[in-house]
Amino acid sequence: KDLITDLKENLSHHFKEVMVGLMYPPASYDAHELWHALKGVDIEEKCLIDILASRSNMEIFQMKEAYLMQYNTDLQQDIDSETSGHFRDTLMNLAQGTRMEGYADPSTAAQDAMILWEACQQKTGEHKNMLQMILCNRSPQQLWMVFQEFQNISGQDIVDAINECYDGYFQELLVAIVLCIRDKPSYFAYRLYNAIHDFGFHNKTVIRILIARSEIDLMNIRQRYKERYGKSLFHDIKHFASGHYESALLAICAGDTEDY
Repeated sequence: KDLITDLKENLSHHFKEVMVGLMYPPASYDAHELWHALKGVDIEEKCLIDILASRSNMEIFQMKEAYLMQYNTDLQQDIDSETSGHFRDTLMNLAQGTRMEGYADPSTAAQDAMILWEACQQKTGEHKNMLQMILCNRSPQQLWMVFQEFQNISGQDIVDAINECYDGYFQELLVAIVLCIRDKPSYFAYRLYNAIHDFGFHNKTVIRILIARSEIDLMNIRQRYKERYGKSLFHDIKHFASGHYESALLAICAGDTEDY
């Protein structure tokens, strides 16, 4: 008998989503979430952003392999057919998994920063392409220097500049890339807080982030959450969820004694 099939048949609602989700290896779970985000009734852009803006080259490679095996179709082809515009172009770039690693060149950081600054001022299609190319392909170490140079050139934080100059899911994706480069646990703490407090406990987002990060950096996410918002993640889940669903989320979250 297949365990996942039995879980699907015998459980229900959000508790079922959590239990079934925990059965997948990380790459297969990402593939599962991306498939449903692209092929569901409505495109779930925020799910695409959360996953593709935050994964390493290796994680993206494994996720694409899992996607092909599970659904017999190519992830990049599905992104191409189901999304559009510069949002699609940026997702496609991230899905290549070709970000440089461990490389930093101070001499080009100022040049990249100037390109980003011009892209925020002029906002042509060409400038948008240059903006996303830099954010999707430079190494994290390089981008740290680029963001500092951007601040020096413009007197403005790169996130504030992107928020001022762009809108829609393209803007959200660019900001997510920057925030993940700076501090991934802080990004996911922010996303969890939004999902819990701004969207009346958005179950899909809470479940996805807790499962996907549970064996990676959930302890750090919990720490950032408490530092930033005053209440623990454990406390907020306990306040908004209930029943077996609550117990399952709390078990993944594994709160400290003072969180109860």
